[in-house]
Amino acid sequence: MPRESDSVTIVGAGIVGITCAHYLEQAGFRVTVLDQGKVASACSMANCGYICPSHALPLTEPGAFRVAISSMFNRNSPFRVKPQLSPAVWKWMFQFAKRCTHEQMLAAGKPLQAILESSMSEYHQLISEFKLDCEWKEDGLLYVLQTQRGMDHFAATDKIISDNFGIAAQRIDGDALPEFDSGLKPGLAGAYLYPGDTSVRPDKLNAALTFSLRSRGVRFVEGCELKSVRKEAGRVVALETSKGEFASDQFVFAFGAWASKWESALQCSIPVQPGKGYSVTMGRTANAPKHPILFPEHKVGVSPFDQGLRLGSMMEFAGYDRSIPDRRIQQLRDSARPYLVASVDGPAESKWFGWRPMTWDSLPIIGLAGDLRNAYLATGHNMLGLSLAPGTGRLIAEMMTGQKTHLPSEPYSPSRF
Repeated sequence: MPRESDSVTIVGAGIVGITCAHYLEQAGFRVTVLDQGKVASACSMANCGYICPSHALPLTEPGAFRVAISSMFNRNSPFRVKPQLSPAVWKWMFQFAKRCTHEQMLAAGKPLQAILESSMSEYHQLISEFKLDCEWKEDGLLYVLQTQRGMDHFAATDKIISDNFGIAAQRIDGDALPEFDSGLKPGLAGAYLYPGDTSVRPDKLNAALTFSLRSRGVRFVEGCELKSVRKEAGRVVALETSKGEFASDQFVFAFGAWASKWESALQCSIPVQPGKGYSVTMGRTANAPKHPILFPEHKVGVSPFDQGLRLGSMMEFAGYDRSIPDRRIQQLRDSARPYLVASVDGPAESKWFGWRPMTWDSLPIIGLAGDLRNAYLATGHNMLGLSLAPGTGRLIAEMMTGQKTHLPSEPYSPSRF
């Protein structure tokens, strides 16, 4: 266990960095969290807020690479790879393609399910113990299909999830949907409800956790850009930043989609590519749905918050592009319109993009960075950062204190690359 004087510095104040800070503070460390922007201002801020063990299937499903290649010629594809000459992108795509088989999908799904379920258990404890005000709702996650073809296709997916991961869904026929959730239009083909999933308003969750951590002595330093990593004798000894030097006994690098830029400094391979997503948040409208919903045929999610309605989706491999094209926001609205009774054309309270840290095997990267004895990676959470954060934080704390990890850690190890 850490001595009273032991300190740890975390780089990255998204939900993963925040939860790492929680578990390390609980373990007895003095914790400082650095972020180049504001706390939880990137992908952790304006996502759809799903905490979803139902997402046990990784992205490496059969046919996914074919979809990615065809998307290069359609700028409106919800899953798009922008044509580019980057060797790192094409290496990533090649490795992703190798894993797009049924066997590989199921193999990756087992450790993904393990950390999803661990995180859900940890969330229940966090919400209960710290009384976090974050619109925690246990209404499940509803997958709604517009066409019978879509319903048939999702039925096959649901069978894979049920048979291989033991995750059961409730099937709802189309004529029963409006009664089940009055926010859905009549005439839809049907839906599958995964009752074990939950949802939160992510900005409220981040704010509540950060407030709790500050009250327990965790220090947050915003606007603090990492410049270099100073190492001596196989250890990191200090970080040079735009706000000076930070020395520490241990370090956690939870810098999301920026991770690959620090491969050389951390002496290990970190094959993370930024997968750009978008969301638009409007005021709460009449007839808003009760449940958080995914529309698999249109690749769009809907999150009904107490004071808002959020539409989110897309996956663009377009580098570190910062633009928010109007056509993408309109595409979110147009994709949700066939399903919802509520208007999706209200004024936008916020338009947002974020870079998700995508790995080619759909598993996060958690563990020691190369041969550095006191530097840990906690990144590569793909589209599931919110869902995987507490399990990640607990693993990091267990590794750092020399405990036996509550999950086998090898599937997430940086050494697999």
